[in-house]
Amino acid sequence: MSKITEQELEQLKDQESKKVQITNEVGILEARKHQLLHLLDNILEEQGKTKTLLEDKYGKINIDLTDGSYIQIEDGQ
Repeated sequence: MSKITEQELEQLKDQESKKVQITNEVGILEARKHQLLHLLDNILEEQGKTKTLLEDKYGKINIDLTDGSYIQIEDGQ
C-alpha cells in the first residue's frame, strides 16, 4: 500500500482541523445572529405597542427622543 509522506499527512490534518474550527465558529455566529434578530423583532414589536399607546393618548405626534418634547402631526403630513 502506498502512502503520502508524514509531512504531507500532517499538513492535511492541520488544514482539516482549521476547517472544522472555522465551520464551528461560523455556526456559533449564525446562532448568535438568530438570537439577535429575534431580540430585535421583540424590540420592534414593543416599540409598535408603545407608539400605539402614545398615539391613543396624544394623537399623532413626532417625539424628540433627546428631551421628550413633541409636535403634533397635521393631517396630510
